[in-house]
Amino acid sequence: MKSPIGIFDSGYGGLTVLKSIREKLPNYDYIYLGDNARAPYGTRSFEVVYQYTLEAVKYLFSLDCQLIVLACNTASAKALRTIQQNDLPNLFPKRRVLGVLRPTTEEIGNYSKSGYVGILGTSGTVRSKSYVIEIEKFFPSVKVTQQSCPMWVPLVENNSFLEKGGQYFIEKYIDEILTKQPAIDTLILACTHYPLLKESILKYVPIGVKVVDQGSLVAEKLNDYLQRHSALENKLTKNNDLKILTTEKAEKFDQHLNLFYNNLVKSSTVSLY
Repeated sequence: MKSPIGIFDSGYGGLTVLKSIREKLPNYDYIYLGDNARAPYGTRSFEVVYQYTLEAVKYLFSLDCQLIVLACNTASAKALRTIQQNDLPNLFPKRRVLGVLRPTTEEIGNYSKSGYVGILGTSGTVRSKSYVIEIEKFFPSVKVTQQSCPMWVPLVENNSFLEKGGQYFIEKYIDEILTKQPAIDTLILACTHYPLLKESILKYVPIGVKVVDQGSLVAEKLNDYLQRHSALENKLTKNNDLKILTTEKAEKFDQHLNLFYNNLVKSSTVSLY
């Protein structure tokens, strides 16, 4: 029986995390699920994000995933803890769901020399204050400034970020957060869609300000996790297999998928409800 690692995101953004994880852990089997039909998650309520995320988790478990990574900051901020504490013990006690928030907050203080860090996230992630709370646990002296970037996910999902209007919104949010706190020397891309904008973001960020995306941090922490949980790791199959699923039309999803796999991988459409 195949036991792949499941990677879930509300849309395309989690492909950036999948890429980093497969580079670090290339031998494992993976199933990626993007809930593009209901993206974006960032503007939705806690209850709806939890419901959607749980549906995705149950679907991936039905495909024999033993371990799932929520490669979505909104889902990690709004749904992960409830799923870990309430749903897994009752429904899937031997399976695990991890997020992208903690791997980032455990390390980010080591990136900043000024002690001022900026969070660029969806409205939902910013409202949850999850990054502020978690960073304070690990780095109490670090000052955190948040900036909601509600237009960035739609720019990625619609592949319009290189247009003049798209560049306007990229520059706008960078200017707003650095105006709030000019001492920031480290910006976290706290949404897995945002690395797809990184080249554009760097055009509007002053020299000396680091821009940190989460993929490599999540991959390193996942590697550590598997080394520490050998019983779970032994259940995972290692055939270097990859399956891509989406709730959107596959042809549309494949336009973004080609940015990573050059037409070598195709997606399939599924329904979660």
